[in-house]
Amino acid sequence: MKFFSDQQLCYADFLPPSEVRARIEVAVLRFLKILNSSNPAISQLPLIHRKSSNTLVSQGLLSDDSWIFLSHLFCKRSLMRANAAKAFVRVWKVMGLCLQILVQGKRVTQRELFYKLLCDSPSYFSSQLQVNRTIQDVVALLQCSRFSLGIMASSRGVVAGRLLLQEPDQEVIDCSTCGSSGYAISGDLNLLDKLNMNTDARYVIVVEKHAIFHRLAEDRLFNQIPSILITAKGYPDIATRFLLHRITRAFPDLPILALVDWNPAGLGILCTFKFGSIGMGLEAYRYACNVKWLGLRAEDLKLIPEESLIPLKPRDFQIAKSLMSSEILQENHKEELMLMIEGGKRAEIESLFVHGYDYLGKYIAQKIVQARYI
Repeated sequence: MKFFSDQQLCYADFLPPSEVRARIEVAVLRFLKILNSSNPAISQLPLIHRKSSNTLVSQGLLSDDSWIFLSHLFCKRSLMRANAAKAFVRVWKVMGLCLQILVQGKRVTQRELFYKLLCDSPSYFSSQLQVNRTIQDVVALLQCSRFSLGIMASSRGVVAGRLLLQEPDQEVIDCSTCGSSGYAISGDLNLLDKLNMNTDARYVIVVEKHAIFHRLAEDRLFNQIPSILITAKGYPDIATRFLLHRITRAFPDLPILALVDWNPAGLGILCTFKFGSIGMGLEAYRYACNVKWLGLRAEDLKLIPEESLIPLKPRDFQIAKSLMSSEILQENHKEELMLMIEGGKRAEIESLFVHGYDYLGKYIAQKIVQARYI
């Protein structure tokens, strides 16, 4: 394992609006200074490179915690290169809009930002993906978080079970009484950061699918197994990851167990919770949690009828290839992934319902009692 100093690690800070405005203004002044010099030129924008070649994995010496960091390799956005000219202009347009948002003391979602840019600059912004990538460019340039730029996370996540939440100056919310739909996680990271939390849970169970979460919450699994249930309804959004990370900071002794489909996408979701993601750029590390893989796993296939196994799709193989090439994937996870590839099949959590609708809770309880998670 490679060891490295903190100086090699690059990350985005949570900053007050005044500091972010100052960084934007400095970037503009530097640009204007070069334009007004005796040898005027269009400067390039040095951005932290958001590729796997620029990642480092930080490993805790006294724990199993690991997370992805970006190092100090740079890429550039230049107005003088045809293939980068539009990306260069996009950075300035998004920065300008973020400055307006900060001055007004507002917050917007990435979707709201897209429609504003689509109306104002349709020749530069034609898709949400372009906006999302440009936001990450601005994060890389200013080295501050999206939330610090006034951009609020859109949240799909919900939480249920033995968790008490209290916003400042508000009544306590008991997540065990929120019904099978759970308590909707706010996209306001500042609000999530200020939540007062209390729990008597012994486990946190991260559930890949909303339908499975709904079943477990309806069955009140958290009364049988003192637990907190949380789902992002698929690949995790920032707000759900942020809340999970806050729970782990507040209650560091609570094991976090993931219940995902036995397929490459399920493992990808687990790894995003566990390590962060390169696509998150400089913010990747901030939401990483030490998540263990409860199920489904290869040892569980004996519980599933052969006819319930589904052939892997081309997309599954693409995800598997990406995961296999990653340095972060631990050995026992690689072994599970190899079994998926070699067998060419995947299994969904719902296939356990062949044993009855109440079987899933028994399955989870047995695996937890026997500590069968990795």
